[in-house]
Amino acid sequence: MRAIDLFAGSGGLSLGFQNVGIDIVGAFENWKPAVEIYKANFNHPVFETDLSQVSDYAIFSDLQPDIIIGGPPCQDFSSAGKRNEDNGRGNLTINYAEIVSHVRPQWFVMENVERILKTQKLKQAKKMFVKAGYGLSEMILDASYCEVPQIRKRYILIGKLGERDHFMDDYLVKNQSKTQMTIYDYLGNTLKTEYYYRHPRSYARRGVFSIYEPSPTIRGVNRPIPKGYIKHNGDPVDDLRKVRPLTTKERTYLQTFPPDFKWFGNKTELEQIIGNAVPVNLAKFVGNCLLEYINDFKQAKVKRKEKVLEF
Repeated sequence: MRAIDLFAGSGGLSLGFQNVGIDIVGAFENWKPAVEIYKANFNHPVFETDLSQVSDYAIFSDLQPDIIIGGPPCQDFSSAGKRNEDNGRGNLTINYAEIVSHVRPQWFVMENVERILKTQKLKQAKKMFVKAGYGLSEMILDASYCEVPQIRKRYILIGKLGERDHFMDDYLVKNQSKTQMTIYDYLGNTLKTEYYYRHPRSYARRGVFSIYEPSPTIRGVNRPIPKGYIKHNGDPVDDLRKVRPLTTKERTYLQTFPPDFKWFGNKTELEQIIGNAVPVNLAKFVGNCLLEYINDFKQAKVKRKEKVLEF
């Protein structure tokens, strides 16, 4: 199966799908720091392209994708942003839908923040997909139930040409683990600390966490413990001398990137790239569900054919 990745970022979706055997034949990204990281880690081409300005869809069709994957930038939908879907980046969801609708691969997978469910942009995009002939299956996945040591809720929309709606819902549900993955489950004592600081959006929330629980959502902010930090009731340790912030590299592990993945650039850009990334194992989870569905579909088709021949 051949895939192209739109709004590829540093390549979390690409790597996850690649890890289940899907052939990524091209990627598209417009932010140069992310493009350079992507180039350093993948052998297929990545095109530095502004997908909001596409008028010729041959650049995608010529790659002959069976599936288009992608996570349109979500800052205008995010709880960390200003939540104005008309700021500009919200339109990239429509651009994604336009590309899929023109190229019409057999499949597409779109990833975004949970809050996109409340937007008009998603409703508009879904109408475009349906008009183009896609059946749709959608779900909010918590990455901590999908082999990621992080509580990260993401919206997943999967489309297949000529299929009924909700066709993959059962696969996305049954393949989730029964319990959340903790940092210790995934990394053991690799971090060499039991407690770490993650800067909260508000000091009404706790900032200290344990490796024996899933990480909170990795964001594009990574700061040291402020000198005046006041212990929160939810903090799992009293002695802040035992607490440190995670390093940039350690944060990539919680996004389930492998240790040999190459990262570079200035710290501010790098932290944002890491915070924006799709966890590799979440992408792998979705890719495995998709391949399981395809295999079951093929087997069911063979059985139907055998029954006809027997009759």
